[in-house]
Amino acid sequence: MPFARLASATTPTCHLGLGLAAVGRPGYINLGRDDDLGEDRSVDALRTRTHELLDAAYAQGVRYFDAARSYGRSEEFLADWLKARPGIDDIVVGSKWGYTYTADWRTDAEAHEVKDHGLATYERQRAETAELLGDRLDLYQIHSVTPESPALSDKELHAELAEAAARGMTVGFSTSGPAQAEAIRAALAVTVGSEPLFRTVQATYNVLDTSAGPALAEAYEAGLTVIVKEGMANGRLAGPHAPAAVRAVADEAGLGADAIALAFVLRRPWAGVALSGAATTNQLASNLHAAVVDLDDEQVARLDTLAEEPGAYWERRGQLPWH
Repeated sequence: MPFARLASATTPTCHLGLGLAAVGRPGYINLGRDDDLGEDRSVDALRTRTHELLDAAYAQGVRYFDAARSYGRSEEFLADWLKARPGIDDIVVGSKWGYTYTADWRTDAEAHEVKDHGLATYERQRAETAELLGDRLDLYQIHSVTPESPALSDKELHAELAEAAARGMTVGFSTSGPAQAEAIRAALAVTVGSEPLFRTVQATYNVLDTSAGPALAEAYEAGLTVIVKEGMANGRLAGPHAPAAVRAVADEAGLGADAIALAFVLRRPWAGVALSGAATTNQLASNLHAAVVDLDDEQVARLDTLAEEPGAYWERRGQLPWH
């Protein structure tokens, strides 16, 4: 397991990772994006921004970096950064397959990505990822598994994933939607030759949607590394958008609402890595304060009251515009 490398890390920020969804493409659904990126969203501008974020994250102890085929040029930007820094060998690199980026570097595209969990898509995207990241790729995840995903029942796909795992690749999956818990439990039951196929799970978990928590605890008990995405609910838990209770706890700690939101995630014993989706180095620095926040039981209880019904949470998420 590549995440064993993080076990020996001494910096508290090793439990925070950097996700590249917000900077690998010009359009995304995070709130405040216009202020974060400004008008220049050219390939060169976002490549430079991504490299600055990667440099800042690594310098501050972050050791997991997360990309995807559908995050525009995120794999390309990450690959360029790695090639320019061949001495960096203490990190874990993850990516995902299952969505194809279709926006052609536009923010007003009718469709930004298309989902397909079929074997042909895996084979095509695995070759594309390999061309960019080569042997630097540690973890390859099925992107956004839902209970109805064919990736949960396709034995031919499972066999190819198991073969990749036998060659040293860690195989994982991510989940999305109101039925994350059901998808996680279904994935835990997938075996090849009586051996569990998946070694990691990446799921949305935050103050506003805690519904996947029990299933993630089960995954942890089963030996999977748990990666938490969208800990700030696409900006709904950051800055001026954060609920009053989050801002109150942040004021008590003398930190930003974003740090409190991520600290809430890290407090879960099953949370191996919580992802920052920062688009600026200032945001990243603020996010990383989460590693030293010590929330007490009373503060956590106040935050727990903010949880929404999963269907309502994901309906609102689906209405967020691509900026």
